[in-house]
Amino acid sequence: MMNFLRTNKYAAMLLTLLRLYVGYEWLTAGWHKLTGPKAFDAAGFLKNAIAKPVLETGTTDALYPTYVAFLKNFALPNVDIFNVVVPWGELLIGLGLILGCLTTAAMFFGMMMNLMFMLAGTVSTNPWLFFLGTFIIVAGANAGKFGVDYAALPYLHKVFDKVRDRFFHRPKGRLTH
Repeated sequence: MMNFLRTNKYAAMLLTLLRLYVGYEWLTAGWHKLTGPKAFDAAGFLKNAIAKPVLETGTTDALYPTYVAFLKNFALPNVDIFNVVVPWGELLIGLGLILGCLTTAAMFFGMMMNLMFMLAGTVSTNPWLFFLGTFIIVAGANAGKFGVDYAALPYLHKVFDKVRDRFFHRPKGRLTH
């Protein structure tokens, strides 16, 4: 299965359809936040996630106490940053997936956002997008084969190889003991 997802041309075609669907979901989510009648404000969401971190069984124990502490002590005081990062992040993840540009990185960040939303208590489409994103991540470069990655990844490999060779290998002609 892994070899099929990572190397097969027909898998790349199916992954392209999957990538377009997931990308469209991310793009529209970000677009609506950026162009809605009211400016996007995560403060209400964060306050609710902090106020109601309880298990469905009715216990008052926080389900994810370290994540609630992160929301309370970092996210809420810095809500202005999140008001920019969330909608633009969603929009850029969607663009990356639709264009097939840095597909694996875009999907990684999409899955991280899905996970953060789920930890905060939002279900919505997040589990579904996370599940579908797993196939895109596992497929690696084959998921972006019919996209910008086809041209961009070989170029990026050359650039990173030059950087690696320059900084992490011994210079030629130099003796070391």
